Amino acid sequence: MAGGNLSPRQKMINLMYLIFIAMLALNMSKEVLSAFGLMNEKLNKSNAAATVQNNSFMANLEQKAADQPEKYQELKAKAVQVDALADNFDAYLEELKGKMTAKIDDPTDYEIMDKGDYLDSHFFKGDKVDTEGQEFLNQIATFRDGVSEILKGQPGMESVIKDVQSEFNTEPVPNRDNVKVDWLDYHYKGFPLVASLTKMTQLQADIKTTQNEVLSTMLQGTLASEVSMTNYTTLMETSKSAYFNGEEFDGNIVLGRKDASTKPTRVELTLDGKKLTEDQYVIEEGKVKLKIGTGSVGEHKIEGLLIFAQDGEEVEVPVNSSFATVAKPNSATISADKMNVVYRGVKNPMTISFAGVPDNKVSARASGLSRKSGSSYVMDATRIKGREVTINVTGTLPDGKTVGDKAKFRIKDLPKPTGTVRGEDGTLKMQRNSLKISTIGAKFDDFDFELPLRVTGFKFKVPGQPTISVNGNKLDSRAQQALARAKRGSGVQIFDIEAKASGVSVILKKVSPVFIELTN
Repeated sequence: MAGGNLSPRQKMINLMYLIFIAMLALNMSKEVLSAFGLMNEKLNKSNAAATVQNNSFMANLEQKAADQPEKYQELKAKAVQVDALADNFDAYLEELKGKMTAKIDDPTDYEIMDKGDYLDSHFFKGDKVDTEGQEFLNQIATFRDGVSEILKGQPGMESVIKDVQSEFNTEPVPNRDNVKVDWLDYHYKGFPLVASLTKMTQLQADIKTTQNEVLSTMLQGTLASEVSMTNYTTLMETSKSAYFNGEEFDGNIVLGRKDASTKPTRVELTLDGKKLTEDQYVIEEGKVKLKIGTGSVGEHKIEGLLIFAQDGEEVEVPVNSSFATVAKPNSATISADKMNVVYRGVKNPMTISFAGVPDNKVSARASGLSRKSGSSYVMDATRIKGREVTINVTGTLPDGKTVGDKAKFRIKDLPKPTGTVRGEDGTLKMQRNSLKISTIGAKFDDFDFELPLRVTGFKFKVPGQPTISVNGNKLDSRAQQALARAKRGSGVQIFDIEAKASGVSVILKKVSPVFIELTN
C-alpha cells in the first residue's frame, strides 16, 4: 500500500485487502495441510501392503532355504539381517510419529497440524541439533550403512547399495539460494506437523522398498545363475544300453542342468530290483554318484525315485535307466582244446554266459546240466555213459532275435587217490612210536576239486607177521602189537586203504599204499 497520509476510506480499503489476502492464505494453508494428510494416509496404506508382500517374500525364502539350504541359506541369512535393520528403523519411526501426534485428539484433522513445535523443540536446540535429532540421524545412518555393509560384495547388489545410499543420504543440502544447509534443518525445521509426518511415512515407504529390492534382486540373481548356459551339460539319451553290429543308432543329444546346490532330500533306487544302500551312492555337485560294481555280463536296470523338497512338499522325479556290462574287449580267450573236461561223480561248477546278453536271457542245455543262479551252472556227468557231453547255449537279444553256440567236454573218471600217514605219502622213514599214533589218510594229488577223503579201514603188514585188517584210520591194538614186534629198519606196509568222499556218487579207484621204514 502507498505511504503517507491516507483518508479513513483508503485506510478501510487497505485493511479489507489485508483481511482478504489473509483469508486466501488461510484457505490455501488448510488445503495444503489436507493434501499432506491425504498423502500420508495413502502412504500408510501402501506401506501396509508392502509389509504383507515383504513378509510373504521372506516366508517363501525361508521355505526355499529349508528345501535347498546349499542354494538359499546364505541369501536367507543376509535377508534376515536386512529385515532386522528395517524392522528396527520402522519401529523407531512409528514410535516417533506417535509422540508427534500424542496431544492431538483427532489424528485425521490435518487442518490443525500447521505447527512444527514438536520437532522444532525436540530435534533442535537453537541453531544446533539436539539429542533426539541426533538420534534420528543415527537411526538413518545405522540402517543405511548396515544394509550397505551386509550387501557388500554380493553379486548384482551394486544398484541396491547405490539406491540405499542415495535415498537415506543425510549430507547438507543446498537451499534455493544455493547455500548448503544441514539436512535435518532443510527437511524438518519450521515445517508443519502434517508435512513432517508425511515425510516420516515416506521414509517408512523407502524402507519397505529397500527390503523388496534386496529380496527380489537376490532371487533374480539366483534364477539367472540357474538358467545360465554354464550350468548345462550335454547328455546322451538312448533307447537301450548296448547296440549290435548292423543296427541303427537312435541316440539323442539333450541338455541337462547341473547344479551343485540342487540335492535330493531322499534317494530311493534299486539295481536289478535290489534296493541300494546309502554306502552305494553319494550326492555331490548336484549329482547322485553311484558306487556299485558293474556286475555280471549283461544289462542292468537302475530304477526308483529322486525326491526333492519344494515349497514344503516332496516332489518325486522318476529314474529309469540301464547300463550294460560286457567282457573287456582287450581280454583274450585262451583255451586248451584237450582240457575241456568234466569229472564223473562230482558236481562240476560251470559259468555260462553270452557277452552283452543278460543272464536271464541265456539258456543252456545238456545231459546232467542244471542252473544254480545267474550264469552259474552245475554239470553232473555221473549217469552219462559216453565219454563226451555237448552243451548248447542260446541267448535272446533285446530285439527278440536269438544267437546260439555250443561247446564239447570230455568226461573223465576221478583220479586214483594216494594213501598218507601224517599227511605224507610214498615211502617214509618214521619212529615206531610216531607210527603207533599216526592217522592214516588219503588224498587226490594235483586235483582241482576240494574233495576231502575219509579213511574207514586199511590193512597193516609187518614183515614175518600175518596181515592185520584195521577198521578206522588209526592202528588198533592188534596192529600196535605187531608193530612192537617189528625189527628196527624193517619195512611196514599200509595198503588196501578204504576211503570215501562226501558228495561223490561213484566208487573211488584203489588207493595207493604207503611204505614205512622203522628208524628205531
